[in-house]
Amino acid sequence: MMAGILMLVGSEQVTAVTQYTITNLGTLGGSTSYATGINNSGQVVGKSEIAGNSSYHAFLYDGTTMKDLGTLGGSNSYATGINNDGQVVGCSDTTGNSANFGFLYNGTKMEGLGPGIYAFGINNSGQIIGNASTWLLTKHAFLYDGTTMKDLGALGRGWYSYANGINDSGQVVGYSETTGSFSYHAFLYDGTAMNDLGTLGGSHSQAYGINDSGQVVGLSNITGNSAYHAFLYDGITMNDLGTLGGSLSEASGINDSGQVVGRSFITGDSAYHAYLYDEAAMIDLNALLPTGSGWVL
Repeated sequence: MMAGILMLVGSEQVTAVTQYTITNLGTLGGSTSYATGINNSGQVVGKSEIAGNSSYHAFLYDGTTMKDLGTLGGSNSYATGINNDGQVVGCSDTTGNSANFGFLYNGTKMEGLGPGIYAFGINNSGQIIGNASTWLLTKHAFLYDGTTMKDLGALGRGWYSYANGINDSGQVVGYSETTGSFSYHAFLYDGTAMNDLGTLGGSHSQAYGINDSGQVVGLSNITGNSAYHAFLYDGITMNDLGTLGGSLSEASGINDSGQVVGRSFITGDSAYHAYLYDEAAMIDLNALLPTGSGWVL
């Protein structure tokens, strides 16, 4: 696989003959970089090693240039999400590298959200989600509106919860420990309560993304806990998206058209392949690359 990160662009509804173009976004001077979020303007965020590979910094790619967002005084930072206004969230070391702070980058500077806070997403209203330490030394999912940080609690009497995604209605998804079971279930927070989305028959599930229609994606153990599969929750049912032929898959994001992306283990390659699930089929994105591209997704 080539160094750096890429952005895939398709010009039409996905079919068996759709081809994608690839843009290598490069790095901040180091060897590797990773993309974690994109907005509707094509701005990309993530983290990149800097020159010398001594540390990594959050970056914002604006379509032409990868901008180093710096840190809150420490050595490392990483960005996890961006909204359509270009506001970026993530985490950073502070001076002395003694604590991890969530941050909000407002287009000009990086502002700390506080110690023990991990910011994982931001919607177009500027609401931020993630997880934060509680007074009981556990971690709970939170929703921050710019003024108040709301503890979303946990499922049943579970101790831990983690928020991974938020839509423009303020619905939040993630996963939470469940009562007395030491297992985790995907949840959907609807503005009032944290709702258990269940599993695909196994013990564990985790939600990673939600679109503005309230469709949720993630992964779940199947019956017997022999494997985990990507799922799509449609508001009523958790649907198994299957795999690309192996035993493992997971879904990491969904757009407002209901297209799902993630990765699935390919037994023959002994590796994961990126996929796009479009209405009814899981498509290996490597099959849609130009011949001889040199990329493995």
